[in-house]
Amino acid sequence: MVVRIQVVTWAERRKFRLKLERYFRIRYDIYVRRRQWRALARPINIEMDAFDTEHAVYLLALDSLGKIVGGSRLVPTLQPHLLGNVFPELAPAGPPRAPDIFEWTRFFISPALHRSGRSSPIAGILLCGVLEVARKLGIRQISVVCESFWPKRLRAFGWSITELGEVLQHEDGDVIALLIDVTPEAIANTRRVYGIREPILAEAATTA
Repeated sequence: MVVRIQVVTWAERRKFRLKLERYFRIRYDIYVRRRQWRALARPINIEMDAFDTEHAVYLLALDSLGKIVGGSRLVPTLQPHLLGNVFPELAPAGPPRAPDIFEWTRFFISPALHRSGRSSPIAGILLCGVLEVARKLGIRQISVVCESFWPKRLRAFGWSITELGEVLQHEDGDVIALLIDVTPEAIANTRRVYGIREPILAEAATTA
């Protein structure tokens, strides 16, 4: 399956209106219906939160037919974001905030593409995509609130991460806050682990 990462900003929301609507509907299916995050439930089958603003940058993983098979989101930490406004206790020294630090949230793979007991190739493409988009945007580090198993997994990919605090027992699962260095080495290692040799970003694929 050929998959590329399409980056969508606020300025491009009209051009990608249908794709974004589908993206939010998939988020609803995953986080509300499947994971039972009831706090996110809405009268319509679209999952949007307080951080889906004009500052958000969306990463849509699209197959060769333009179907969304995964997605993620980056939000500048100088704006309201999950760690700073909802889980500040996960970073006792204070949530990191800087123009070149963004928060990474809403990472998902289409449920139909999940592989029991092993990571989906789509996950590798999205992980590379997050880092490559971050470097393209001049982002030095990304913070994330994630499940407690992620630090071990990301370190296995060669990512340089800092745990900002202890694991928090939460009703939706144990979570921890991380600060991740965006480096060429992390991109190269993740590509190697997943055997990725082709361009990840959609615009790079068209010019390669």
